[in-house]
Amino acid sequence: MVRLRVKQVAKEKGISMGRLSRQANLDYNTVKRLFDDTHYSPTIDTLYAVAKVLGVTVDDLIEGEQD
Repeated sequence: MVRLRVKQVAKEKGISMGRLSRQANLDYNTVKRLFDDTHYSPTIDTLYAVAKVLGVTVDDLIEGEQD
């Protein structure tokens, strides 16, 4: 199982949910879910858009969890 790290990475970069939503051209509710639900499974396109805005790779946005 994987866990999203979008909230942590965005915080490190000083990027708010609103700014990320606008710059990644994503619905605010999608970004909110990326921040709040670490087990959400977004599309790869969504992850690429977020990674581009945050200046990281998609790999930086996810991490494996031990079961």
